[in-house]
Amino acid sequence: MGELVIEALGLRKVFRGTARRPGFGGALRSLVAPERVTTVAVDDVSFGVRAGELLALLGPNGAGKSTTIKMLSGVLVPSAGRALVAGHVPHLDRPANARRIGAVFGQRTQLWWDLPALESFAMLRDIFKVEEAAYRLRLDELAGLLELSSFWKQRPRQMSLGQRVRCDLAAALLHDPPIIFLDEPTIGMDAVVKEQVREFIRYQTAERGRTIILTTHDMAEVSRLASRVVLINEGRVVYDGSLADLQKEYGSGWKVRVTFAHGAVPPALPGLVGTAGGEHLFAGTDPAAQRHLLRELLDRDDVEDLQAHGDDLEDVMAAVYRKRAETTR
Repeated sequence: MGELVIEALGLRKVFRGTARRPGFGGALRSLVAPERVTTVAVDDVSFGVRAGELLALLGPNGAGKSTTIKMLSGVLVPSAGRALVAGHVPHLDRPANARRIGAVFGQRTQLWWDLPALESFAMLRDIFKVEEAAYRLRLDELAGLLELSSFWKQRPRQMSLGQRVRCDLAAALLHDPPIIFLDEPTIGMDAVVKEQVREFIRYQTAERGRTIILTTHDMAEVSRLASRVVLINEGRVVYDGSLADLQKEYGSGWKVRVTFAHGAVPPALPGLVGTAGGEHLFAGTDPAAQRHLLRELLDRDDVEDLQAHGDDLEDVMAAVYRKRAETTR
């Protein structure tokens, strides 16, 4: 990994508004004597992301993930703390920051709703002052990776969600930014399109060296894409580290169930904790031990059935939140 290119330094965001009271009388009272409400969306969030790293920023709804991304991308101004992207403060130099980043928000599009996507791409080319030759090369590459050419002459309002998000991904990368923010990019997609988008994201980090912050509620997506996660709950960071360490520290461990053809378990196989009805159960907490056991079992020709179970990442995250709540009581 390279140097730090994204830094959140004690970020805090406070929203202030007026409470809405029910009914006509309540609306009148709110107009005459408004009740001010303060909401702390993000509170002292700090982390860094290195060049070429994919970081999964996770948490329940309302935890502060999207607010954090909006401060890092320059959309929102922090109430306190500081955001740095490639050494610059995003909200103080929005035009320059926009050239360094690409962003996709799953529920919002940056395409013009009533223009064919191809025309939106051309407008973005002009906005970012991309040279024609570079634009053509980049568009051809993105069209091949995302299979855009069959529908990019359609208007976004006529596209399926998967088609629109693929066009949004292309639009975010036309100016070749080194940093990408992806906020729920695969929400609502079917399994086939999700896997296509995941493969595209993997390619951007592994082959193109882009730095990516990804928010998602899809734990399968996290397991397949991220090696490091930051968990946010109630606006605060509750975990920052590797996915493997998270599962090891907060998970209940792994289990492997296996049936052998001749009903006997060779004594050299470690981790055996029980046998019932011809099925043998192996268990442990070290992921490396599970991988070693699986390699041993898959090399044998007397295994009739094998089932491997790991911790559900959602359960692991819930364990982190519970522990955090206990320590703050």
